[in-house]
Amino acid sequence: MDKFKQIETFCSVVAKGSLTAAALAEGVAAAIIGRRLDALEERLGVKLMVRTTRRISLTHEGSAFLEDCQRLLADWQQAEASVSAGGVKASGHLRVTAPAGFGRRHVAPLVPLFHQQHPDVSISLNLSDRVVDIAAESFDCAVRVGDLPDSSLVSVRLADNRRLCVASPAYLNRKAAPKHPHELHQHDCLMLSSDASQTRGWAFVVDGKLEHLRPGGPLDCSDGQVLHDWCLQGQGIAWRSTWEVAREIESGQLVKLLDDFSAPPNGIYALFAQRKHLPLRVRLWVDFLKHHYAQTNYWNNRNA
Repeated sequence: MDKFKQIETFCSVVAKGSLTAAALAEGVAAAIIGRRLDALEERLGVKLMVRTTRRISLTHEGSAFLEDCQRLLADWQQAEASVSAGGVKASGHLRVTAPAGFGRRHVAPLVPLFHQQHPDVSISLNLSDRVVDIAAESFDCAVRVGDLPDSSLVSVRLADNRRLCVASPAYLNRKAAPKHPHELHQHDCLMLSSDASQTRGWAFVVDGKLEHLRPGGPLDCSDGQVLHDWCLQGQGIAWRSTWEVAREIESGQLVKLLDDFSAPPNGIYALFAQRKHLPLRVRLWVDFLKHHYAQTNYWNNRNA
């Protein structure tokens, strides 16, 4: 007997609530449905459901098996749809979360473009600097910037990200540029007052070793965009990501400082709860981000 048909029948019986309803939906006798289930349980060597004349109920093994079977059938249906449509065709709802600043600049503008390519996918974008528990809050994918803590989440590196010191020409006209990271204490440094990714301070490579400094200054803020704006106004030196300041550096609005001491790049990542049964829409979304972030001059052209 076709093993796949047994699995389809098992899922159908659970969905319909009875052997009779599943048989009517398929146009076969209820006895055929029963024989398929018997054969499936015999092959697996476990009882999947308890059947009475009035109702069915899943055993513990049946509940666990059902979840895997439903994913298997969904993947199979998606594969068939892709072939019949003459190409990859994703559907369903995609829930994505990203940091607020990065998300506004480099995720939100890409969402409508992705939807245009995959019109059967609806998308919800959550922008928050809170570290979202994607499994508990039912997000399909999170975009994260910086070093990742150890976790059970699966990560895909989308692009490199560097942090560097920058200042405006106006500030550097008032104070000479620092030649060494240890000179930063002589400057007005614009510090992020509360951000988990910067609790150790600004990172530099000094004498071949990674060193973290926490320089001070008269102004600090919990919002990175505000620090960026203050830096452009000439209020001090900021330690910002390349995704945020690349365009201003290219245009001359900001000047790179201490570049010889820059720490190795960290990453921009897509995170999701599991890889084994990743929906097609999530795989396509991750590939879509990687493609755009890898384009020449993307970061300069997309930085607002």
